[in-house]
Amino acid sequence: MDVFTLHRGSVPLLLSLPHDGSEIPPSLAARMTDAARQAPDTDWHVSRLYDFARELGASVLVPRFSRYVVDLNRPPDDTSLYPGQNTTGLCPAVRFSGEPVYRAGAEPDAAEVQARVETYWRPYHQALRSELARIRAEHGRAVLWEGHSIRGEVPFLFEGRLPDLNLGTAGGTSCTPELQARLEAVLGAQADYDWVANGRFKGGYITRHYGNPAEGVQAVQMETSQRTYMDEDSRAYEPDRAARLQPLLRRLLEATL
Repeated sequence: MDVFTLHRGSVPLLLSLPHDGSEIPPSLAARMTDAARQAPDTDWHVSRLYDFARELGASVLVPRFSRYVVDLNRPPDDTSLYPGQNTTGLCPAVRFSGEPVYRAGAEPDAAEVQARVETYWRPYHQALRSELARIRAEHGRAVLWEGHSIRGEVPFLFEGRLPDLNLGTAGGTSCTPELQARLEAVLGAQADYDWVANGRFKGGYITRHYGNPAEGVQAVQMETSQRTYMDEDSRAYEPDRAARLQPLLRRLLEATL
């Protein structure tokens, strides 16, 4: 079973889009609530938003299945990334709204969670590791760009309104200070979108786990508020909105190179 697609590029940049997938196997969907079957917490259209990355020569890794099947950006032991805060887990039982994913009594047990890790989580991470290793062997370095998006207001997870663009570098540990400064300079040179570095989103498991500047691999997460490129209620992609944002995203990716 193909659980991801990988486009191999020609420059030292890999885009990982771990929440772009929205497919849910029918056997799992049958156990979910009607609302959850629509995979509402998908990072909608992120691969389309970043479609220009291939023109830059970047590699792009995209999953097929929803985060409700397994969250590729969580550690396999399901340790919380944000202790003390509301969050969702490795095989989420609650949605971003706080409402249940499963019908009562239909939640996965520990054995099922482990089986999903083996079937869906591990192949994605094996591909990610292998592609980073290939890039580093070829270029002497690699940059991993974690592309994410989320509704701009999700009261269950955080208070108030998220900035348009949320840069995460695990508090400055997943990339060099020089790269973070270049990215902040790009963001600071424009006035169309508000932004923050290492605010509510500091980088998930992938950014924290794979970012190792001392070993030649830098990792950065960009959490984009969906209002900047789509209609959050209908989930429809808005090409005009996206076209205004994409040049800025391009400049950010170029800054990594």
